[in-house]
Amino acid sequence: MAKPNARILMALLGLLALVGAACGSDSGSDSSSGSDSNCAVSETDDGLEALQVPQNCDSIQEAVDAAAEGDLILVDKGTYEEAVDVTTPNITIRGVDRNEVVLDGGFELENGIRILETDGVVVENMTAKNYVSNGFFWTGSDNYRGSYLTAYRNGDYGIYAFDAYHGQFDNSLGWGSPDAGFYIGECYPCDAVLDNVDSQYNGLGYSGTNSGGDLYIVNSSFSNNRAGVVPNSGSYELCYPSRDTIVAGNVVHDNNYTEGPGIDVSLLAQGNGILPAGAVRSVITKNLVYNHDRTGIGLVPFPEEDANDLEPAKDTWDTPCNDVRDNEIPPIADEDCKAVEGLLEGCVVIWSPWENTVTDNVVEGSGVADLAVSTVDLLGTGVTTDTLENCFSGNTFTTSAPNDLEALAPCDGEGNGGSWDDNALDLLGLFGDPAEAPDKTVYQTTPEPPAQESMPDATTKAPEKFTNPELPDVASISVPTKPA
Repeated sequence: MAKPNARILMALLGLLALVGAACGSDSGSDSSSGSDSNCAVSETDDGLEALQVPQNCDSIQEAVDAAAEGDLILVDKGTYEEAVDVTTPNITIRGVDRNEVVLDGGFELENGIRILETDGVVVENMTAKNYVSNGFFWTGSDNYRGSYLTAYRNGDYGIYAFDAYHGQFDNSLGWGSPDAGFYIGECYPCDAVLDNVDSQYNGLGYSGTNSGGDLYIVNSSFSNNRAGVVPNSGSYELCYPSRDTIVAGNVVHDNNYTEGPGIDVSLLAQGNGILPAGAVRSVITKNLVYNHDRTGIGLVPFPEEDANDLEPAKDTWDTPCNDVRDNEIPPIADEDCKAVEGLLEGCVVIWSPWENTVTDNVVEGSGVADLAVSTVDLLGTGVTTDTLENCFSGNTFTTSAPNDLEALAPCDGEGNGGSWDDNALDLLGLFGDPAEAPDKTVYQTTPEPPAQESMPDATTKAPEKFTNPELPDVASISVPTKPA
C-alpha cells in the first residue's frame, strides 16, 4: 500500500543504472562476454541445458546478463549476496533447492531479484531474505511467474508485482515484511493468480491497490499478520478503484499480530481477516476465517489523506488501466473533500466498498463482528451503508454489524427492510485507535520461517515458456478444514 512514487523512481533508477553501465563499458559488451568468462550454456549432470551458477557463472547477475531468451539459469546451493536486475525476456531463474539457494541482502541491498519492464521471466525454487525493499519484484512485466519462493525479513514487500499482467504466484511464502507478504497492484484486468501461498508475520498478508479483473486469491493461508487480505482503492496509485478481485477457498486466521512490522495502513487495519477497503465488486466466497480481534470479513471504506482524485463513476469501472494511465487529473475542489478533525488531515476522500458479494464463508471468533459493512458520508452526498449494494448469503457466522445482515442485504431477492442502524459498525472504534508504530527495523527480527517444500524435479525439469495463468474454477473450491 505504499505510495507509488518511490517504487516508480526505484524502477527508473534501476533502468538508468543499467543504461549507464552499458554506456560506460569500454568494450561495448557486458562483463560475461570477456575472454576469461566461462559463463555460457552447458549441460548439467542431469542433462539440462543451463547457465550454471557458480559452476561456470560466478554470480546470478552474470548469468542473467549472459542469458538469451529461452535460457535456464540454474543456481546451486549457497548464499548469494547480490541484488539481481533482469531485463532479458523469457528466461527462467531456478534454484536447485528452495531452502539452500539463498539471496541475502544483509539489510543493505535493495531487492533480491527485480524484473524491470521485461516479459516472460520465471523465478522459482529459492529464498530471498534481508533486503531493505523487496524479495522478488516484477514491475512493468507481462507473463510473469514466481513459484516455490520464500521471501522473509524484507523491508517493504516479500513477493511483489506492480503494473504487471498475466501472472502467477504459487507455492510460495511471504514472511515478516512491513507492508505485505504478497502484493499485486495497479493492473486491470490483471489476469493473475495467487494459489497455495502462505503469508505470515507481515503488516498485511495480502495487499493489492487498484488491481483486479480476473485476479484470484485462492487456496492460500494468511495468518499472524496485523491484518489478513486487504485489497484497497486509492488515488495515490493509478488505475483506481480496486475491483473484481476473487478471494476463495483461503484459511484466514489470527491476524492480530501487534508486535511485528507494519506500515501505517496495517496499524489501522489490524485485527481484521478479509478487509476490502474501498474495493468494489469483490467476490469473497468459501473462505474459513476465524479468531480476529475486530471483524472476520469487513467491507469498509478507505479514507485517503491528501487524495489526488475522487472516486470514479461506476460507468468507468470497466476501463482498462492502459486507457487511463496518461489521463490528466484535475485538482480536487475544496467542497469535494474535507479533513477529519483529530484523525485525518488534508483533502480526505472516502473510497466506499460498493457491490461486493460475500457468500458461503465460515466465519467465527470475531471480536466486533463476523460479518460487517459500513461507510461514512463526510460531505452529505447520500452515500450510506444501505445504498452500497453489497450482499451476503449462505455464510456460517454468529455476529454481524449491522444485525441480521444477511436478511438486510441478501444476494438473491429483496432485503427484509430492517434497520441498518441496529448494531451498525462503529468505524471510529474500528480504526480510531491504531497500535503504536513499530520501529522501522523490527522486520529484521521477525521469527525465522521453517523449511519449505522445494520444487519437484528442479534439476531435471526443462524450462517452459509462461504465457498466461490457468484461472481457477471457483465452483469446484470448497471451504477449507481448520488446520491443526
